[in-house]
Amino acid sequence: MKVSDHILRRLREWGVEHVFGYPGDGINGLLAAWGRAGNVPQFVQARHEEMCAFEAVGYAKFTGRTGVCAATSGPGAIHLLNGLYDAKLDHVPVVAIVGQTARSAMGGAYQQEVDLLSLYKDVASEFCEMVTVPQQLPNVLDRAMRVATVRRTVTAVIVPADVQDLDYEAPGHAFKMVPSSLGAGRFAPVPADEEIERCAEILNAGERVAVLVGQGARGARAEVGELAELLGAGVAKALLGKDVLPDTLPYVTGAIGLLGTRPSYELMRDCDTLLVIGSSFPYSQFLPEYGKARAVQIEIDPSMAGLRYPFELNVLGDAAETLKRLMPLLRRKTDRSWREAVELNTARWWEVMERRAAVSADPLNPEHVVHALDGLLPDDAIVAADSGSAANWYARHLRLRDGMRGSLSGTLATMGCGVPYVIGAKFGLPHRPAVALVGDGAMQMNGLAELITVAKYWQQWEDPRLVVAVLNNRDLNQVTWEMRALQGAPQFEESQQLPDVPYAVVARELGLDGARVEDPEEVEPVWRQALAGDRPFVIDFRTDPAVPPIPPHATLDQIAAAAASVVRGDSDRGSMLRQGFKAKIQDFLPGGKTGGRAGERH
Repeated sequence: MKVSDHILRRLREWGVEHVFGYPGDGINGLLAAWGRAGNVPQFVQARHEEMCAFEAVGYAKFTGRTGVCAATSGPGAIHLLNGLYDAKLDHVPVVAIVGQTARSAMGGAYQQEVDLLSLYKDVASEFCEMVTVPQQLPNVLDRAMRVATVRRTVTAVIVPADVQDLDYEAPGHAFKMVPSSLGAGRFAPVPADEEIERCAEILNAGERVAVLVGQGARGARAEVGELAELLGAGVAKALLGKDVLPDTLPYVTGAIGLLGTRPSYELMRDCDTLLVIGSSFPYSQFLPEYGKARAVQIEIDPSMAGLRYPFELNVLGDAAETLKRLMPLLRRKTDRSWREAVELNTARWWEVMERRAAVSADPLNPEHVVHALDGLLPDDAIVAADSGSAANWYARHLRLRDGMRGSLSGTLATMGCGVPYVIGAKFGLPHRPAVALVGDGAMQMNGLAELITVAKYWQQWEDPRLVVAVLNNRDLNQVTWEMRALQGAPQFEESQQLPDVPYAVVARELGLDGARVEDPEEVEPVWRQALAGDRPFVIDFRTDPAVPPIPPHATLDQIAAAAASVVRGDSDRGSMLRQGFKAKIQDFLPGGKTGGRAGERH
C-alpha cells in the first residue's frame, strides 16, 4: 500500500463520499490511487480549482458534513484559496488536500514550487501540515478532519509528489511516533447556571424584545420559536441564518442589514432588549443604537463572542442546549402590543414587496422574477444566491418555508459561488431540487464553465432538477448602484457593462435545457417548466438594470443622490436634479403629502 492508497482509505473510514478536485502532476500519485480504489470516494472533476473549493463549501453548507477538495501543487493550490476563504469566513468545515513538488527539489526554485505552508498559514490557521514521511499518517489526516469538523473551519494537508508514492508504514509503538484514531464525536457545551440566570433576568425585564439569529441557531429552530412566543419577540435573521426559521411565521421579520427588510430595521431601531443567537453579523449600524437597548449574546465560539456590539452579557454555549436551560426561567409576557406591532410591520412589508414586484420594467423587473419563484419553490428546495443584486432579491422576496435550505457567501461575499454551491449540494443531497440565483456577472465569471460540470454529472442525481436563473441585465448592477448611492457617481460603463451571452443556448448545446425570457407573462410559466423538468435548466431572464436595490433604511439624501446620478450632465444640472428628486420623494415618505400605497409604489 502506497501513502496515496492509505490517504484514500482513511478518507473512506471517515465517511467521505466525494472529493471535489482537479488533476495535476503534483497529485499524480493520488490520482493513480483513485484508479486502484475504483474511484471511491468519488473524484468529482470541476472546471477550475476555485470551483472545487466552492463545491466543497456548498456540499458542507447544505449537508452539515465536512467537504473535501483536492488540487495539485503551485497554481492548483493557489486557485483553491478564494473558495477556502469563503469556507473559513462562513465557518464551514472543509479539508484541502494539495500536492507539492518532490522533497528533493524543494528550495531549488523548481517548477510550480510555492511555499504552501506560508501560503496556507492564514486560511488554514487552525491546522495546516505537510507530510514528509509515511509515519505521519494517519495522524495528520485525522487531525485535519477532526479540527475542520469540530471547529467548523478550513484545514489543509500538503503531500509532496514523491511522498505519495512511498510505501505506507504506520507509526509504531515507539518514541516520537504519533498514533491516531478515527472520529470527532459530538458535544454541546453549556454555560454555567449563573450565566443562564443573568440572561433570563435581562430578557424578563425587557418590554420590547428583539431576537437576531444566525446560522449558529440552525439546530435550535424549535427552541428559538418557543422563546419568541414566550417573550412576544420579533425575530430577524442574518443572511446565513435565513433558513433557521420559516419566513412564513408572522413575527419573523426577515433579513437584516444592507440587503435586509424594513421590518427588521424597525425591529432593531425600536427594541429595548436584544438577544443575538449564533450570529457574527458584522454591521453594528443595523443593530440598536448604543445605550438604547440591553443586549445578550449566545455564542458557541469564544473567539466570536463579544464582537459587533457592547453586549451586557456574553453566554458561551450551544444554542439549543442553552435555550433549553433558559426557557424555564423566562416569564411569558402578557402585553402583546410589541409583538402585534412587529407582525403588522412584517405583513405590510410583504404587501410592499408584492407591489414592488408588480412594477413594470424594461423588459423584466428582477423583483418580479424572484417574487414569482416564491410560491413555486418545492418544499424541500435548496436555494443558493450569488453575490450581487441577485442577493438582494433572494433576501427580500423569497420566503423560505420549514424544511427548505438557503445560503450564499455571507462574509466573504465573493462572486461566482452560486452555481458551484448547488453542484456541491446535489452531490450531498441528490434527491432534492436545487435553484441558483445568479447575476450575469457571476455567471460569466464562473457559472458558464460549471455548466459543463453539471452536464457531466447530472444523470447520477436521483432528482435531476437543478435550475440556474441568470438575472441578465448586462450590468455589474450591485456595484453600479453602490456607486450611485454612496458616491453619487453615474455608471462608469467601461467597468460595469457586460456582453450579452445566450446562456440558455449554451445550456442546450451541453445537453441541458433552457429558455430566454423577456415577457413578464412568461416568467411564472418558465419557472414551472424548469421546476418540473427532467434535467437541469438554465433560465436567461432579461432584467432591467434600472431597478435599484436600494436598502429599506436608505435616507432621502441617498435615494435622491442615486436618482440624480443616473442622469449625465454638468454639475449644476445634477445638483438641481438632486434637489428636485428629493422634494418629489419627500411627498411620498411617511408624513409626506401623499404617503401610503402610492408612495410605496413611487
